[in-house]
Amino acid sequence: MKKIYSTGSETGFAFKAGTVAMLASLVCATAFAQPPRPGAVYPAAHAGQQPVNNLPNPYETQRNFGTLPDGRSWGSVSAVNIDIDGVHVWAGDRCGTNSCATSDVDPIVKLDPNGRVVQAFGGGQIIWPHGIDVDSEGNVWIADARLANDNELAENPDAANRGSAVLKFSPEGELLMTLGTPGEMGDPPTHFTEPNDVLVAPNGNIFVAETHSAQFQNEPGPNAKSRISIWAPDGTFIKSFGQWGFEDGEFRAPHSLAMDSQGRLFVADRGNNRIQIFTQDGEHLDTWYQFSRISGIYIDRSNDMLYAIDSESDPNYNPGGWRKGLRVGNARNGQVLYFVPEHVSERSSGMGGVGSMGEGVTVDSEGNVYAGEVGPIQGMTRFVPRLLP
Repeated sequence: MKKIYSTGSETGFAFKAGTVAMLASLVCATAFAQPPRPGAVYPAAHAGQQPVNNLPNPYETQRNFGTLPDGRSWGSVSAVNIDIDGVHVWAGDRCGTNSCATSDVDPIVKLDPNGRVVQAFGGGQIIWPHGIDVDSEGNVWIADARLANDNELAENPDAANRGSAVLKFSPEGELLMTLGTPGEMGDPPTHFTEPNDVLVAPNGNIFVAETHSAQFQNEPGPNAKSRISIWAPDGTFIKSFGQWGFEDGEFRAPHSLAMDSQGRLFVADRGNNRIQIFTQDGEHLDTWYQFSRISGIYIDRSNDMLYAIDSESDPNYNPGGWRKGLRVGNARNGQVLYFVPEHVSERSSGMGGVGSMGEGVTVDSEGNVYAGEVGPIQGMTRFVPRLLP
């Protein structure tokens, strides 16, 4: 089958994947009256999707949830997950800014329901905490998504041995396992390229999603990577599946992972503005566009409620009127039930558009939703279900 994709315009044109780049550029430039932005393309199936913006919002938004040790300020937070007790929240703070490469503070914190830190670790071990999961034993898994850049290395040469890896910590912060080769990028089983998220299945198998920058790539090539890789509980490599592309079973930056009560794997395929659903062996089951351009996804396995948070939608990367926000729905049938709109902000999150919304999302046992913010609004937000039955 030939790959088909559309440009990020609202003109409805569709192009075959081998189309000359100049032609695509001309079409985009005409549609936007400006040069096309990298990655402003999407699957043909996205065209004609009606935006899901006008739904009830039963949540009260509570900004500035949580305080950090020593009174320090929050930085960007995309890694959030609920503890096995269903009450405490784990978060990966990027050390007050958007990187921990030159900092020795503890970026991984555990917050009680009042937002107080009760555990902190990871100082000097992590560059860019991007994804997080808590397994059935309470161990904390971190996807450290990037390497230190040249400026950071000049300031802190020790940062060369960190990043682009997945780290398993005990609840107390002891490093128990490392997947990948910290400080280097490459391919599994020995390396990762910008791991976005990690998920531990009920059987203990470990799923890792790569590559963060793939959403800004317009065409396939030697550096166009996107995949899910699977490891056994002891760290033995099993397989990888998926590749860069627009078709079902292909990805452009699988950004977040979740699993429902049936054991189906949900992938937030952010660059393609969709969710894809797979068996745990990598067999494609379904593709959903109704939850928008998702940065973070969480499924409550007790009731299969799906929480999808969109920090990036704008006319370039998700055309058609889609708004940033939090969409809550049913993982069993795909119905979207609620929409929490974006925060009002002077600057937008993502690459443009209106307002800001978080990038990471998790939910406690009471149905409170926690979002990690990465844009001009930083730190944590809590959404309290005041009007749900």
